[in-house]
Amino acid sequence: MEDYEDPEVEARWFAEQRGEVLAYLHREGVQHGVVEEVPAWSASPYVSVWRIGSASTQSAVGWWAICGDCPCDYVSAAGVRNPREAVKAIASLWQEKAACMARGETHPTFVIGTGENDEELAPLLASRAELLLEWVEDDEAWG
Repeated sequence: MEDYEDPEVEARWFAEQRGEVLAYLHREGVQHGVVEEVPAWSASPYVSVWRIGSASTQSAVGWWAICGDCPCDYVSAAGVRNPREAVKAIASLWQEKAACMARGETHPTFVIGTGENDEELAPLLASRAELLLEWVEDDEAWG
């Protein structure tokens, strides 16, 4: 296993994660501004949270994206002021989605995956959401 305390290793991981976020935003058709070179918050090599610039206002945050050992996802920055709030918003949505998936229902506002493996993927998504919400509650994780 690589040493993510090593700045070169971490920088390489950041670059990979940034590339994944950019590719994801492109696939989703998200109009956006600058994606910084380093995440706004990370727990390397597990998760990174990215401040995504607004497409219309250069200095504003338009979106927050998450990437790592979890699905790439994003939320609007409207009402979400920092990475911690972004993680909480995304994880809360994932909890809702996982519950819908487990019941064989569709979520009313968003899609993850194709729907073909929902029953199998529901517990994985739920566990990622639970872990992220534990981090949200841990002040030391956000020091």
